[in-house]
Amino acid sequence: MRSGAPGAETFQSGSLKALILTALLSVFMFQLLRTVGLRAFSMASETYMSGTHSAAFVTCPNDTVAKDLARGIVERKLAACVNIVPAIKSVYEWQGKIEEDNEVLLVSADSDLLKSTLELKLSNHPYEVAEVISLPIEQGNPPYLKWIGDVVPE
Repeated sequence: MRSGAPGAETFQSGSLKALILTALLSVFMFQLLRTVGLRAFSMASETYMSGTHSAAFVTCPNDTVAKDLARGIVERKLAACVNIVPAIKSVYEWQGKIEEDNEVLLVSADSDLLKSTLELKLSNHPYEVAEVISLPIEQGNPPYLKWIGDVVPE
């Protein structure tokens, strides 16, 4: 019969549970901590960390829609700048047919293509299936990338 303080087995079991819990938290928190750390380092050192910003591409049916979307995006500080590229030719498959249309392309550099940015672009877009894509910016002109971060809040 045992009495008194817990034995070595209880201590080892508790230590093992603590170790497993610590390992699981580390795995789940890694991505969040990595993102926060990269952004903090980028701001503190005034160097750009790959993937901090993204470039977005949106096709529009005409210049009027493109200008309206671009202005709304910049006014809401969802992008620092939106370039309007006129007269592009798009060839695509739609409902089983090959289609060809003249379109206008919006290109923007965002702090991040946040859900609100995507929702703004889609809620004001006339297409049934709008082309709205985003790619991470790996490298670029450091002063320009800093300007994006200054203009577009996190």
